[in-house]
Amino acid sequence: MEQAVKFPFDATAELYSSNGTGARKRPVSYRRFDSSAEAIRFAVEELPPIMHRGTVMEVGDERFEFDDIRALYERDDFPLARSGDTDKSS
Repeated sequence: MEQAVKFPFDATAELYSSNGTGARKRPVSYRRFDSSAEAIRFAVEELPPIMHRGTVMEVGDERFEFDDIRALYERDDFPLARSGDTDKSS
């Protein structure tokens, strides 16, 4: 994902997650966020690693797999404080 492209971190986002293995046994979790930045931070910092593979974020008509979500989280223009980050305030 190219960082030069502006991403709408303030857009509403929906996050779907499930256990990456045996998803039939566990239901898919759904959560709506007022901003995609909040959804990104939640996915990276709060979801257990076993769920990363089964996580998808939708922003408008675009879908982002977990690797894309992680890349957005690591961008210099990510607007929220990251876990352990002292340079930004939430």
